[in-house]
Amino acid sequence: MTPQQYVEQKAAASGSSFYYAFLFLPPERRAAITAFYAFCREVDDVVDEVHDPSVAAAKLAWWRREVQQAFAGQPSHPAMQALMPLAPTYGITAEHLDQVIQGCEMDLSQTRYLDYAGLQRYCHLVAGVVGEVACNIFGRTQEATVRYAHTLGLALQLTNIIRDVGDDARRGRIYLPIEDLQRFDVKAHELLKRESPWGYSERFQALMRFQAERAHRCYDEAMALLPEVDRKAQKPGLMMANIYHDLLREIERGGFQVLHQRISLTPLRKLWLAARTQWRGR
Repeated sequence: MTPQQYVEQKAAASGSSFYYAFLFLPPERRAAITAFYAFCREVDDVVDEVHDPSVAAAKLAWWRREVQQAFAGQPSHPAMQALMPLAPTYGITAEHLDQVIQGCEMDLSQTRYLDYAGLQRYCHLVAGVVGEVACNIFGRTQEATVRYAHTLGLALQLTNIIRDVGDDARRGRIYLPIEDLQRFDVKAHELLKRESPWGYSERFQALMRFQAERAHRCYDEAMALLPEVDRKAQKPGLMMANIYHDLLREIERGGFQVLHQRISLTPLRKLWLAARTQWRGR
């Protein structure tokens, strides 16, 4: 298996919505975003799949060394071997990759966030930086497009957090800010238990509506920031925005039933949303 085949398989196997946006890119840009996405999946999987924090920390330390070696001309992992020939063309730096690793490291040491400002710092590392790299790969001419990408990354990550409340609780993590839990009188231990009948109480519903409204504002702000001149090039990001925004609305329509299940869109629906965005340009 070649490095490019490896990253393509990694992207396809993930089942992520990102994969559907990649399909519409020209070959070289698609190769670059697929390799970058595979790197992100590799380091994220360390946190999600390795249960011993010390082992996970050692693996992330290995990835940090691998990034340094790759930018010194000696990549050993197939994801980095696929990425490095394209990194200079699209302005991908070692700092970008290191920030993604930093975000994953936060998951090893932090399972709660006191306030929204603290959560935004985490989202910047695991989603905003990813958005910045992606918008560079897609093609941009304006600095405002980077601000759009960071804001869209925040919106996507907030949607992930809403969708994954139950999954995260199973791992002992709560990404909803403590100040928000206190505001709506929802206790951390209640989330961690994921039990009925309390689980979908009015308190929980109000908390989740508040989170959804915050995410909606981020989507609106991101769209307002995107310069018209870069809109055509940024279609893959707009595809992601439409897919994730549709997912958020689906969760809302279902009454935020996220504690006992992971709500998702069907592959066909994701593909249709991506294709519609390609045709309409928005």
